[in-house]
Amino acid sequence: MSTKPVPVSTKPVVPSRETAISRRGLFMKLGILFNGLAAAVIAVPIVGFLLSAITRGRGNGYLSWVELGKIADFPEGETRLATFRNPYVMPTDGTTADTACWVRRIAGEQFQVFAINCAHLGCPVRWFPQSGLFMCPCHGGAYYRDGSRASGPPERGLFQYPYKVENGVIAIQAGELPTPGAAIAALTGEKPSCA
Repeated sequence: MSTKPVPVSTKPVVPSRETAISRRGLFMKLGILFNGLAAAVIAVPIVGFLLSAITRGRGNGYLSWVELGKIADFPEGETRLATFRNPYVMPTDGTTADTACWVRRIAGEQFQVFAINCAHLGCPVRWFPQSGLFMCPCHGGAYYRDGSRASGPPERGLFQYPYKVENGVIAIQAGELPTPGAAIAALTGEKPSCA
């Protein structure tokens, strides 16, 4: 077996014009790379925010039923303050997720559950059993015991939560503050009772 020596060139290898990269081309490619990285860094939080409702699985928080207590805790003919934890909260909400409402037991299992917020600007209303009125301390709004407007700047009655009684416990659909065109109308297909 004979081996032939391979001729070795002593000339330096010079890249051809097509494979050589110029200084301008190098900086152009680096610029495109860094711009792409910056766009990705900016896009990740934006996409995360847009998809957060889906990824956190809280889409049905507005439709959750929240228990207020046993119906025995609400005597007939009386209005009592009740608190509940809003089902549509973030871990950082803390005590601000604890929401109050007024529960009026009319008779038997017939209730009215009012949002604590005045229909004028949202100040918390107080119940005065002596006069049978809900009073707003901010602008003097007043409401009758059934939540309808009595006087003052509010143009409508107090907002009401939908409620149900099961196994002697009253629960409300509390994920969203009831307002005239909100989820109550969408769920029941009717106009809210105190609009």
